[in-house]
Amino acid sequence: MKAYVDTNILVAASVQDHQHHAQAFELVRKVKEGSLQGCISAHGLAEFYSVLTRAPFSPRVHPAEAGRFLEDNILPHFELVTLSPDDYKQVLSTSAKAGLVGGVVFDALHLHCAQKAACDRIYTFNVKDFRALAPNELQDKITAPA
Repeated sequence: MKAYVDTNILVAASVQDHQHHAQAFELVRKVKEGSLQGCISAHGLAEFYSVLTRAPFSPRVHPAEAGRFLEDNILPHFELVTLSPDDYKQVLSTSAKAGLVGGVVFDALHLHCAQKAACDRIYTFNVKDFRALAPNELQDKITAPA
């Protein structure tokens, strides 16, 4: 099965005290062992680094530690989905026409990446927000890790 993994899953998997760590860590483990084909977006890598190094985790995550997690646990195991300039134009045009504001555009970009990669599942802890944005054909694919 091919699964798109939202940034919040990767953050939870990398922070042991995160409330969703166990479910997220298990999902990432499945990708690393090869029983699940994981996909992430290029912009999701930047989101991951930004959140991990700025969120008020205790103890704080050092930039070198965030970089190591990317290098060891994400980049070698996940397919990286990139968007073309036309993809960005399409998502931004659709977002503007729908009246979307603020950071929700990043969720729209994640959904577009998942659709572009033809993923069977989309894992996120923001299920309600993703479903509110998703086209009908993606609705049943969006779920949180068990």
